Amino acid sequence: MAIDQGGGFEAVFLDPVGQTVQQRWADAAMTVAFEGLPPVSAFPVVPGRRWGPGLWWSATTGRHVAAGSNAMRVQLMVLDRDADVTGLAGRPVRLLWRDPRGQVRSWVPQLFARRADGTALLADCPSHPDAGGERAVTAAVAVAQACAHIGWTYRRLPPLDDVLAANLKWLAGYRHPRNAGRLGLKAAVIEAFTRPRPLIEGAEAIGDPVEVLPCVFHALWHGELTACLDTPLHERVPVGPRGWSGPETGDAG
Repeated sequence: MAIDQGGGFEAVFLDPVGQTVQQRWADAAMTVAFEGLPPVSAFPVVPGRRWGPGLWWSATTGRHVAAGSNAMRVQLMVLDRDADVTGLAGRPVRLLWRDPRGQVRSWVPQLFARRADGTALLADCPSHPDAGGERAVTAAVAVAQACAHIGWTYRRLPPLDDVLAANLKWLAGYRHPRNAGRLGLKAAVIEAFTRPRPLIEGAEAIGDPVEVLPCVFHALWHGELTACLDTPLHERVPVGPRGWSGPETGDAG
């Protein structure tokens, strides 16, 4: 699909008081804080699906983000853990454009993520490569062009590996600040893993694992500690400091 320099795109969104606004896409992208807006339309409820629309509490923003599917929830976890992401929203904008036959087309990307440099990612979270059919593929081309014109990015985010997804779900359970524990505990945890060592060994060196492990998992979620998440987490998984590249570069016991 040929789109002339992105100039034919319009954005539809809800303003802070819930009124529908339609604006030239390039102008809206420069002035609207989409990360603070509600969904422009509700996530569909699909009968028979095991996981429906819900809310994800974001450690990045301290607010809830609307999520429409389990696949989207997993991608929210990934972006919420990304240090370069400063804001998140579910379905905050609908894009409108005309196809080569002059017919109006529209698409609502599932995810919006603001980056630290002010640019943004619009994304969809298909549960499998063919999800959404031809309409989704056609829309992806158009939305990618609209984003490229203003220096943003659009992606159809592929599903995560099952083991990585399971590990992130576990760590996400400890993303809330309350899991940092008592004053001074996080500092002690980070100090304990300055030299890479097995998870349980480092925890026991500090104190009661019942108290310490939530803080370790909290630090792993936030990237203050490092572990390989491509294999199942267990009590002797090697854990090291921020930026540690893996057990082959350090003494993991």
